[in-house]
Amino acid sequence: MFPEGETPIAKYREIMGVPLPKVWETLLPDHSPEAREHTDAYFLERLIENINCGNGALYANVLEAFSYLKANDYSIYIESNGLAEYLKAIVHYYDLDAWVTETFSIQQIESLNKSDLVRSIVEKYDITQGAVVGDRLSDIHAAKGSGLLAIGCNFDFARDDELAQADIVIDDLIELKGLSMPAERR
Repeated sequence: MFPEGETPIAKYREIMGVPLPKVWETLLPDHSPEAREHTDAYFLERLIENINCGNGALYANVLEAFSYLKANDYSIYIESNGLAEYLKAIVHYYDLDAWVTETFSIQQIESLNKSDLVRSIVEKYDITQGAVVGDRLSDIHAAKGSGLLAIGCNFDFARDDELAQADIVIDDLIELKGLSMPAERR
């Protein structure tokens, strides 16, 4: 059921960070929706298994940045194109609940649009000021669409043309400590 041949790493890097249904449409264009769903389930199962076995890592300085933000009374929300079970595994394995107010998956939004996801967080928590930190254009658009500061982070899959549209670009999350962010404090 899985395609044969070389893994299209370059193609995957281009689409990293988009909702998984789009990933499978791109990587498996000639496969049925059922085959894509099967691939998605298999991928998610292996991904969670690897997280739970310690085969992964947070980006550099995540915990230090979260500690700083929390100590300065900023609320932290995770919003991701990742699936809910994947995000739950990461939050649990790395014990992120100590810092994160709530985690949101693109699965929670029928449109699978990150702008809609961020808008729902803004509405739920009545946020009037804040920032979205992300490495893809969908993060930047989501921030700007909700009137938030768009902070582009130059992570592995970031693209220069996308980051150029952010209000601020950082190379490491620890740089959040030096920014003057218009964020709601609670």
